[in-house]
Formats: sequence, structure tokens, C-alpha cells
Amino acid sequence: MKIDTHHNPWYAVPADDKENARLIVSRIVLDALGDLKMAYPAATKKWRRELKLFRKRLK
Repeated sequence: MKIDTHHNPWYAVPADDKENARLIVSRIVLDALGDLKMAYPAATKKWRRELKLFRKRLK
């Protein structure tokens, strides 16, 4: 029975070496975050006008 998939990978991390375990887990998390295709939402003209108004009010 295979439980490891592309979308749900499993990792074996050594528990007896805390320093290296933390480095390994950090690398896994950074790689996973890098694979996400994140971007800021595109701003519409209306939204830009509202943001400019908010900036003026804050000054």
C-alpha cells in the first residue's frame, strides 16, 4: 500500500539529531512554499483610487 503521493509527500527526518532535523524540515518547508504560485492580486483602477484616498487620509 502506497500512501506517499505527489500532492501528499512523506519525509523521513532523523529524530536523534535535532540540529540537522530542523535544517531538513526548514528546507522541506521552504521548498514547499517556493512551489506555490503565489502573487499579489491585480489592482483595478477603482481599487487604486481608493488606496490613494486612504493614503491621503492617513497623512
